[in-house]
Amino acid sequence: MKQHVVLILSALIGVIAFFMTRGYIKAERDALFKDAEKVVAVVAARDLARGTVLKMEDLGQKEVFRVAISGQAVLPEEVNAIIGKRLQYEVRKHQAIPWSYVDVPERQRFGLAPMIKPGMRALSLSIGGDAAVSGLVAPNDRVDILGTFTMPSRRQPGQVEAVTFTILQDVSVLATGQRLARTEMGGPAVLDARGGYSTVTFEVTPREAELLVFAQHMKGQLTLTLRNPDDLGFERDVPEVNFEYLERVLPDLNLKRQRDVRGKREL
Repeated sequence: MKQHVVLILSALIGVIAFFMTRGYIKAERDALFKDAEKVVAVVAARDLARGTVLKMEDLGQKEVFRVAISGQAVLPEEVNAIIGKRLQYEVRKHQAIPWSYVDVPERQRFGLAPMIKPGMRALSLSIGGDAAVSGLVAPNDRVDILGTFTMPSRRQPGQVEAVTFTILQDVSVLATGQRLARTEMGGPAVLDARGGYSTVTFEVTPREAELLVFAQHMKGQLTLTLRNPDDLGFERDVPEVNFEYLERVLPDLNLKRQRDVRGKREL
């Protein structure tokens, strides 16, 4: 009888210890993930066998901890890259689908970095609102970048004057805010589809990047002019514009506009 009591007590202590240990591990795990960032990942909508050719109806979405997928899971914006591809391993229902489970030659790259041509750089500048053509400049557009600065006058020592000049012509826009340009896979890669933005990201050479960073930190303002996508023109002798220049050339400038832009040849 005594031995039975000892066995029962031992089993009871074991069960209590098991639940206490499980509760401790759960509490530690909850504390670990309490403030962890969550992301939405692509998961299996049902149990998927090895060799399954993935279709949209095979897939779903689920919120998971970022640290739990370690950057290996397919994200919703990447789902088109795995449609029609074959699973190399079995995936259980609601399990996040890792890239390594899908038979793709190479993981498709998303985001801004793959869009930058070799030898070029992406540079974001604080430009928005009216300075970006009332916020209508969009990814894939091409623009000229103008700068207006208050500078020491070359003609009147000790005085300052406002000067406007074109810094760069025909520059590609990679992003406005966090809205990215169209990718090679087709369709826009949008990280943030909100309408307003306060930064524009350009594709420039390293030397152009230095120039623009310097211009951004001078006292003044950068302004964009939007180009027609088929306009490949380049103006070699773009002048610096100050009040004296404006006063001198304004009549001829208006005459040239009426003749060359508006086509009024009789003037």
